[in-house]
Amino acid sequence: MEIKAITVIGAGTMGHGIAGQAALSGCDVVLNDMDDTRTGAGLAAIRKSYAQGVAKGKVAPEAAAAAEGRLRTSTDLEAAVAGADLVIEAVPELLELKRAIFARCHHAAPPHALLATNTSSLPVTEIAAATGRPAQVVGMHFFNPVAVMPLLELVRGELTSDATVEAVRALGERLGKQTILVVDSPGFATSRLGIALGNEAMRMFEEGVASAEDIDKAMTLGYRHPIGPLALTDLVGLDVRLAITEHLFRELGTDTFRPPRILKRLVRAGRLGRKSGWGFYRYDMPS
Repeated sequence: MEIKAITVIGAGTMGHGIAGQAALSGCDVVLNDMDDTRTGAGLAAIRKSYAQGVAKGKVAPEAAAAAEGRLRTSTDLEAAVAGADLVIEAVPELLELKRAIFARCHHAAPPHALLATNTSSLPVTEIAAATGRPAQVVGMHFFNPVAVMPLLELVRGELTSDATVEAVRALGERLGKQTILVVDSPGFATSRLGIALGNEAMRMFEEGVASAEDIDKAMTLGYRHPIGPLALTDLVGLDVRLAITEHLFRELGTDTFRPPRILKRLVRAGRLGRKSGWGFYRYDMPS
């Protein structure tokens, strides 16, 4: 199955990033969210990303213009998925919210359409169970920023078919991504490893082992990580990281995933990272 038409549900950071890359790859894309303010902001972010790509010589001006022509927005979920070959959900990490969206997509999308979730840790099999087409449900875990990060983590649910996996793997290649395939397990591969490292870095910072800057420098210079674990936590969002580690702790029960006290304190204080202007580091907020 060749995927030509994609609907992305959720116009936030991940959603508009996925939609923008899909349009650049030649797909017709519908970006869906609850209201015009959200979809408009997502579309503006895509245009800004294209402009930056053109300015850096990474995107040809005619390619950016053609991609914009393949993009449209919608606030009606059922209408947005009606012509889709693939629906990618990129809404907040709330299991019941995702299940409700997938149930609606199952009824409104064409019978052949594949349904993918961008979840970083929630069970794909349980999300798929809300549909009547579990063989056509798969995890497609993209990374932020989508335009830059080369990895796409594919997650096979208990009933995901080989044909579904191969179709989304082929799409990933069109998007310029390298793919890995993991079975449906708590945190998959990337979140499980990333949260383990991030949690230990937070505990070290809380214990006064070293400053945030030096803990991060240890990993960027000593292990060639492109970004340190505390800076990465700020980028992802401390509230998002807290939700993921709470889920992993419930599922796996090991102290590795017990939420660090400092993470809970900072989230309660509203220090959520880059999006709030302050997490483990301070940031200049856009005017």
